[in-house]
Amino acid sequence: MRFPPLAEAEAPSLRELAEGFRSGKLSPAAHLAALEKRFLEVEPVLQSFVPEYRDRFARLRADLESLEAAAPNPGSRPPLFGVPVGVKDIYNVDGFRTQAGSRLPPDALKGPEAACLRPLRRAGCLILGKTVTTEFAYFAPGPTRNPHDPERTPGGSSSGSAAAVAAGLTPLALGTQTIGSTLRPAAYCGVVGFKPSYGRIPLEGIIPLSPSADHVGIFVRSVEDAGFAASLLIPDWSGSSEPLPRVFGVPEGPYLEKASPETLAHFREVCLRLSAAGMRLRSLDLFPDIAEIVRRHNTLVAAEAAHVHRALFAEFGSLYHEKTADLIRRGQEVDAAELKACRAGRLSLRAALEKRMTEEGISGFLCPSATGPAPAGLAGTGDPVMNLPWTHAGLPCLSLPSGMVGGLPVGLQFVGPFSSDRRLLKTAEGLAEALRARP
Repeated sequence: MRFPPLAEAEAPSLRELAEGFRSGKLSPAAHLAALEKRFLEVEPVLQSFVPEYRDRFARLRADLESLEAAAPNPGSRPPLFGVPVGVKDIYNVDGFRTQAGSRLPPDALKGPEAACLRPLRRAGCLILGKTVTTEFAYFAPGPTRNPHDPERTPGGSSSGSAAAVAAGLTPLALGTQTIGSTLRPAAYCGVVGFKPSYGRIPLEGIIPLSPSADHVGIFVRSVEDAGFAASLLIPDWSGSSEPLPRVFGVPEGPYLEKASPETLAHFREVCLRLSAAGMRLRSLDLFPDIAEIVRRHNTLVAAEAAHVHRALFAEFGSLYHEKTADLIRRGQEVDAAELKACRAGRLSLRAALEKRMTEEGISGFLCPSATGPAPAGLAGTGDPVMNLPWTHAGLPCLSLPSGMVGGLPVGLQFVGPFSSDRRLLKTAEGLAEALRARP
């Protein structure tokens, strides 16, 4: 049984809903009623949200009544008034339990609400619920299925957030990325995923996996929606909004060869389309040492996860999934000198990539968002290697739906200079327009 994502004409975008609710042209109550019906149709199979111990939509109607009482006049409503938002279940959210996809008791994980939710609360959003995550945002999968084919993974670790946006359950969902946990599921599910530069969105109140590599991630249906969400989530959203020059590097070599032959053929065709649209693409030898970058990043994640979970693992180790337990045990073997070298490698890679961009006169890099479309089965979440080096360097990345391979969505990954988040998103509007054009 299939539940394909709603077409854009059927599923209002984040900006459409926000502007409609704020102006009074659209009814938040009517949208909630339609959303409840959609939930009943889709969610029993999709399983993108963590079940609640109360009636989800009775809670949402009560929350909406409170919002309307506080802002009865449409003209004075905040920018996200009444807009439902999904939040990955490694965020602490007031009024919700935090399980982080694990069997640990919720009291062991509770804490102050995630700092990045404060601007969304002030903007008047409704918390639709907690979205399913792999255990502690690593590789042990949850129950979520891919909206394009329920027998395939939606990716991970932000499984529920990507699937919920793709299936039309929410126009905005929050996730995280420590290796490829935002861009890969965005590509698998056919939505837009955005990972800002490292540190641009605060991580306080989010259960960490690897603090040196963790990033907040955003799932939406369009680049314009990504920019709107980022403007609310990223403090000091300022600087130039002029798009970057339309000159991009294509990282040839062992890194790009990680993509499947079918995906690589699709990527080459996308590059031809972008060139026909007036964009200049330059082939560059990049990441000849991709195996070492992968080793270094995985060592960093393991070592920091072991530190983060030291006390919890000592008390609740038997409750951890074996995949997570193995990560922690490997991390316990990493000594301080190796961890220091891995952390330093992040900054060295960032500097090298930015130097290469300057030398080559390019605005960023284009490459596939994943090695291929979503793999069959639910026991794994796919290979994040196409995202790993960019995450290691902390550069801003965006995944755009670029078409279909074997009847399943795939994505184009766009990576820009550090702290170029606003300009990257503006540039990506032109990429998205070119991808929407008929080949």
